[in-house]
Amino acid sequence: MMRYYRPLCQTGLPMTLTARRLAGGWSWFDHVEVLERGIAPRVIPVGDLPQSALQALTLPRAAHAGMAMDRPRIMGILNTTPDSFSDGGRFDNPDIAIARARELTVAGQHILDIGGESTRPGAPEVPVDEEIARTAPVIAALRRAGHEGPISIDTRKAAVAEAAIAAGADLVNDVSGFDFDPRMAEVVARSGVAVCLMHAQGIPETMQDNPAYDDVLLDVYDALAERVARAEMAGIHPARISVDPGIGFGKTEAHNIALIRGLSLFHGLGCPVLLGVSRKRFIGRIGGGDGGTAAGRMPGTVAITIEGLRQGAQMHRVHDVAEVTQALRLWQELQGGEQA
Repeated sequence: MMRYYRPLCQTGLPMTLTARRLAGGWSWFDHVEVLERGIAPRVIPVGDLPQSALQALTLPRAAHAGMAMDRPRIMGILNTTPDSFSDGGRFDNPDIAIARARELTVAGQHILDIGGESTRPGAPEVPVDEEIARTAPVIAALRRAGHEGPISIDTRKAAVAEAAIAAGADLVNDVSGFDFDPRMAEVVARSGVAVCLMHAQGIPETMQDNPAYDDVLLDVYDALAERVARAEMAGIHPARISVDPGIGFGKTEAHNIALIRGLSLFHGLGCPVLLGVSRKRFIGRIGGGDGGTAAGRMPGTVAITIEGLRQGAQMHRVHDVAEVTQALRLWQELQGGEQA
């Protein structure tokens, strides 16, 4: 019977004498929840963890796309699409996209995530040539303009990734976790860039039709473990891999909440964890207020981001970079002053 170990995270000082740092970062834990399918969870002290599980949870993560993973990192979203759910059509002009990238950098983003295909529920697939035309020129122009920070390409397609890497991208953010395009693993392995493997059940056109799981937390963990193993077999070094549980991608509201509550489990994969909840619809349904609009879900996004920080998630993909940066700095000061 497979056992899963979810660290019960704490932050701030003082740490207990038996506590261990989570992934070499700012969160720590001295107890762990043991999860098994069909058996009630139980809590054990950190000293009772098997050595392999302890090492996976505590080993400091290597730098990812040039960013140290011992502090939180903000991934600023730049969609060069006409139809993204939150900002579709706002930044699909290259000059406007470049200006927006500069704004996000000033606001505090650590890595820019550029996407040319909407993956909102029900979104149709974009032809490869069109997706390349929306993304690669923007990345190349940013590099020519002196943008030195990491850039991520948000794509499921190997040819789009190749063009983006040639233009200067440092990370491939594949929402399909290598399931959509069989050539993607080869492209990432050959290029030497970092990759984020996300979990999604189905494709954007149909993923919200009837998502179902036996145990969403454990099922997503197993699926990501399989994707990580597949990436390593393709020749991608483990230090170049991060994972994302895929909030909202083939999940109901209840599934999303279960994954966020249990987020720290994914550190057991030994990779940096990316959390992407920005402006998602379930935030408005639960939070009310002005949550009927994408921009009105910013406060709820901040709330969930803080919970992700508490559970040690190293990267946070957001639209509202300035607001999340402000919240992050205040939260860090309250934890003891460790700054981003």
